[in-house]
Amino acid sequence: MKWVKNIKWSLKKKIFAGYGIVLILLLVVLGWSLVHISRLGRASDAILSENYKSILAAENMINALERQDSAILFLLHGKVEESVKQYRNNEMIFMEWFGRAKDNITIAGEDSIIYQIENEYKNYLVQFMILKDAYENEKATITELMEVLYGKLQITTFHALYNSCINLRELNQATMFKASDNAARLARHAMISMTLIGLLTIAVGVGFSLFLANFITQPIRQLIVGTHEIAEGNYTVNIPKRSTDEFGLLADDFNTMTEKLKSYHDLNFERLMSERRKSDAIISSIDEGLVFVDADFKIANINPAAAKIFNVDIHSAEERHFLEIVKQPILFDYIKNASETGKLPAIETDENILTIKHNENIKYYQFYITPVRTKDDISKGVVLLLRDITRLKELDLLKSQFVMTASHELRTPLTSSIMSIDLLVEHSLEILDEKDRELLNAAQEELHRLRFLVNDLLELSKIESGKIELVFDNVIMSDLAAKAVSVLNTQANENGIDLIVDMPQNLPAVRIDPNKITWVITNLVSNAFRYTPRGGYVKLTAEPVGNQIQVSVTDNGSGIPYEYQSRIFDKFVQVKTNHVSGGSGLGLAICKEIVRAHKGTIWVDSVPEEGSTFNFTLPVTEPLHS
Repeated sequence: MKWVKNIKWSLKKKIFAGYGIVLILLLVVLGWSLVHISRLGRASDAILSENYKSILAAENMINALERQDSAILFLLHGKVEESVKQYRNNEMIFMEWFGRAKDNITIAGEDSIIYQIENEYKNYLVQFMILKDAYENEKATITELMEVLYGKLQITTFHALYNSCINLRELNQATMFKASDNAARLARHAMISMTLIGLLTIAVGVGFSLFLANFITQPIRQLIVGTHEIAEGNYTVNIPKRSTDEFGLLADDFNTMTEKLKSYHDLNFERLMSERRKSDAIISSIDEGLVFVDADFKIANINPAAAKIFNVDIHSAEERHFLEIVKQPILFDYIKNASETGKLPAIETDENILTIKHNENIKYYQFYITPVRTKDDISKGVVLLLRDITRLKELDLLKSQFVMTASHELRTPLTSSIMSIDLLVEHSLEILDEKDRELLNAAQEELHRLRFLVNDLLELSKIESGKIELVFDNVIMSDLAAKAVSVLNTQANENGIDLIVDMPQNLPAVRIDPNKITWVITNLVSNAFRYTPRGGYVKLTAEPVGNQIQVSVTDNGSGIPYEYQSRIFDKFVQVKTNHVSGGSGLGLAICKEIVRAHKGTIWVDSVPEEGSTFNFTLPVTEPLHS
């Protein structure tokens, strides 16, 4: 900043010189104001010290006299003690204020009134003592006391003293009003003079401010126009130099900057365009659909693959609202949530599949939503990626159909084999030796396990292929739970487990398939039996949550290891333990599909070695009202 120090008459000096004049005028106004304020203060102090104190003393003496007069009336009514007490108390008050008035004699004629009050009050006290003595010694009747002594005391002495106090107050009031008029005159003169000087100062200040504002804003406006031109891409703009101060140097530097920017723009424009074309080529070459939705939910960019998926033209789709092009409200809700929260949307398994019909063909696309935010956590939009999984869905469907067909074909020979081996076990145990009986029993057990596996596979395949048939009915959950666990009481007793059902009777009805939900409950309770030691408990509960009923199966068994909890509802997933025999690994997967078919959700909360709680929700027949 050496070039700033070398300026002979800088902008700082110009501003300081101009406002220095205004500052001097302000100091003059301040000094003039202090002089007049001091004079007004002295006038006010004179009013307070010379007049107000005497007025206050006169007022209090008058009040004391009135109370003493009231005390005399008490005496005439026979209240001697109360009368004397009140009279003496107010005598002290009168003398106190009389002393203050006597010490504050500042006006001509005030001393004679004070002397008159002093003599009259002494006479007033003497008359009271005469009245008191006549009453106590019964020297006169009450009537004589009222007419002669009290009348004389009231008319001659009291009124004379009262009027003297009034004269003292009025004399000081008249003097105070005169002093107040004098102070008001001083205030008017001060106001007029301060107003004139203030207006002069304001005029000079406003004039200089207007000049300075125009002097400063003119080059700033030129800079604003110049920067706007640069922002619009015009790098040939030039600002004229009008002075040698900082603005002049700023104009020189601005013009130098525009020249360098023009050179830089010319040098890098082609490089930037090349990089842009390269990025567009990369995006266009991606086989998967790619859509960028900005913070206003308008399509900012879309590649050819995505345009083909949604059957739109790339150029007509850009800058239009997402829902105008992609009429998928659920997908838009996910995008909106990701844009507003800056987090990946919580999408359950198999729900991130977008189904689109092209002519007579159905295409399946797995979508991924990624929010785009700045370092300051400001949303810039969302990236939507679409991956064609039609072939995978077809293979999955073929797999499900194959499993269903194979399971169905296996049921007949498997049933025959089970019947045969059951008959063989029933009729041949006595003629077989112990080793052969063990082999036969093992074969029987494995065949029964195989039948359960085939049945589970067949049931799961039907659900996955959409061929499951649900017969809905309005059901009270507590009644359904009672029937479901009635067949499990024997198993609970054999395993030494306490089976508890805790459901309110006033639960609202749910719209479900009773047989399928009964199967879910018995499967969850049976699983809990397998992992709960003897002496433990399994508890079945239900409660309303929003417009759903939440059913929970809780045990205090071995719990589920954390590495299994995220995939416990997947097919063929089993928790391996030393004391639990393995199942088919399909029960929880079937439970999940049945609950989802009822528009519900199923999940597990578990702490290893402390127990597990399996929860699922079911919609109620009518919405609950809070």
